[in-house]
This record gives sequence, structure tokens and C-alpha cells, in this order.
Amino acid sequence: MRFLVTGSNGLVGSRVCTQLEQRGHEVVGLGRGPRRTGDTYRYVPCDLTREQDVVTAITGAVPEVIIHCASMTEVDLCEREPEQAYANNVTAAAAVARGAKAVGAHVVHVSTDYVFDGDAGPYDEQALPNPRGVYALTKHMGEQAVRVFVPGAAIARTAVVYGWPAAGRANFGVWLLNTLSQGQQVKLFEDQFISPSFADSVAEILVELGERKLGGVWNTCGAEVVDRVTFGRALCEVFGFDAKLITPVKMAELKLASPRPLRSGLRVDKVRAHLRTAPLGLHESLARFHAAWRARTP
Repeated sequence: MRFLVTGSNGLVGSRVCTQLEQRGHEVVGLGRGPRRTGDTYRYVPCDLTREQDVVTAITGAVPEVIIHCASMTEVDLCEREPEQAYANNVTAAAAVARGAKAVGAHVVHVSTDYVFDGDAGPYDEQALPNPRGVYALTKHMGEQAVRVFVPGAAIARTAVVYGWPAAGRANFGVWLLNTLSQGQQVKLFEDQFISPSFADSVAEILVELGERKLGGVWNTCGAEVVDRVTFGRALCEVFGFDAKLITPVKMAELKLASPRPLRSGLRVDKVRAHLRTAPLGLHESLARFHAAWRARTP
């Protein structure tokens, strides 16, 4: 099959491309900046906020499936720069979906648990979104834009994705690993519940959704919902760091620019029941994270 992957330079997109190639698929990657060193798939630099450029790239590649991983995920930056957030999370999603419609491609659109308010998580695929803040609003609008042009698209919601090595800015897992490895104290929220998601596992689920051309909403994340302190202490156990370096704090103490859901997290019963790819538990995810770190660290 011929796949097109947006955000192919990113944390999830890069892993999607690698796994697709390993499965024998033809891959075209869209992204900003130069091709990553070592990548072998066809790469097309593209600003996804420029609709005509996106449609031209898609119609030129004629993919059977598009996995749309690209996104602006810096939550507080989205709050400060709403126009930029809208362009990257809504305009780009609509452009990709329009391009997909033009060539008859299936779409797997990557979204987030932040579309929920966090008052009553964890959430299943039938839960009603109630986004708060610019990041959440634009991601929810992006979902709707994709559905308008490709009604049979898959909406793949994930959460707190981490992996080694990082791609671009440090993800939560890499930031935590680097800070703890230097013996520095780190403040983690004890009152925010999340579904930590290992990037390689998320990519594997996205690939299956694309290969099978499945539609509807899917929670493509880690199998367990934990608070960030619990995640940090589990990481310390796996990596051999001192758990006393972790200081529990309440989210309200940090006075963040953008609202964040507290009791968030996603249920993965649907994925377990209908997909061959099983979501990973926390210990297995961290073990794979540790193995990747060991393999790439001198």
C-alpha cells in the first residue's frame, strides 16, 4: 500500500514511517525542514498551513492512506499564539482531509485526550468532548474538519506520548529522564491523571488502523491511567533513579497559562477488543523506553 505520513520528522510520525517501511509499504513523508538523517522513504518538505501546497503534495503522491500526525502540541504556546494554533491544528487538518478526498484516500487523524475537560475521566470513545483552552479547542475543531471531508476517517486520540530518542523538542519522558539523570529535583502533578503512551506503541496502533482502513474514534494510548507522580516513580524504578528527587505538587500551584484536564486519561477497551495491536501497560512501556535509551546512549 502507498501511505502518506504528515509530521514524518516528529516523535510519532517518524516511528509510523519506520514501521510502515518495515511492513513493506511505500511511504511518502511530509514535514518541515530537511529530511532526517538515515530516512529512506520519499520526503516532501511542506508547510501544512498552506492548503494548496498540501493538496498538491497529496495529489502528487496519490496515497491510499494518510496518517496525519502533524500538530502544534505546545499547550501554553497555543494559548499565547491562537492564530498559529488554529493554522496548525485546524487549517492543516482541513487541508489534509481535502487532499485525501481529492484522491480517495483513507485518513487516520491523530488527536488528543485534551478534547475532554478532565472532570470525569478516564474517557471512552463515546464520551462527549468539552475542550478547554486553545490547544484543546483547535484539536477538537481539527477532528471535525477531518470528519467533514472524510466521514469514514479514523480519529485516533492519544495522550502524553513519550519516546527515545526525542524528535524536535523533548517529550515528557525525555525531559523527566534527563532531569533525573542529572540528580535534579523535579516537580510533578499529583492531581493530574493521564494515559502515558509509548510512541512506538502508538505508531503501531496507527499503522494497523491505516492498513485496515478502519474508521471512527479510537483511543490509541497506554493501557493504564496514572497520575504524573506515579509515572515518575515508576520511571525511577525502571531506570534506577532516586524517587526522592520527585516532588509532588498540585497543578494549581504552578499557575499555567493554559487550562489542562485533571482527571483525564482514556479507556482502551475498544482497541483491546477489535485490534491485533494491544496497548501497553505502564511497566512494559517504560521497559521499552529504557531499552531504547540504553541502545542509543554511549
